[in-house]
Amino acid sequence: MIDQIDRALDMTAAVVKGITDARLTDPTPCPEWDVRTELNHLVGGMRIFAAELSGADPGGAHEDDWLGSDPYAAFVTAAELDRTAWHRPEALNTTVRLGFGAVPGPMAALVHLTEVLVHGADLAVATEQEHLLDQPACAHLHAIMREMDFAAFRRPAMFGPEREIHADAPAHQRLLAFLGRDLRSAATGSAAWPGRAGR
Repeated sequence: MIDQIDRALDMTAAVVKGITDARLTDPTPCPEWDVRTELNHLVGGMRIFAAELSGADPGGAHEDDWLGSDPYAAFVTAAELDRTAWHRPEALNTTVRLGFGAVPGPMAALVHLTEVLVHGADLAVATEQEHLLDQPACAHLHAIMREMDFAAFRRPAMFGPEREIHADAPAHQRLLAFLGRDLRSAATGSAAWPGRAGR
């Protein structure tokens, strides 16, 4: 799981590096969030996860402004702290406090992998950088989620109802559709969606 988090951090770093200032106000598949808002949420979450794992003060609340005037530098700093925290020998033996309660380290790692990989995919879709996405990693996470009892996570501020999508769509599109993301207006190939579905 730690290796998968590393891989997701590397993928998302490549996406964030390609985001220009002009794209920060573009809409994302995450409802009501533009690129800057979603990236800020991701960076804040990484900083808070790192602090939880290491027993440090994150330095702010989740939705504070973590990006400042250099979003990529903010992401790089958060990713370094995050990676270091997950590589602590005791990381998976730690109980991590999340917004919906305290969870054991392995579940926290899966939650965090989901955050990094899915928000990275959202940002890539929003900024037309889908070629940078790790399709095998997206397919693997999608398979894990399909084996879970995922209904408990389908609620406001988490994930919406699954959306219909063709079975042969790219892995990241199938993952995002499973999580309720609205991709129909994104530049991802309209043929992937056979019709209106989800919320």
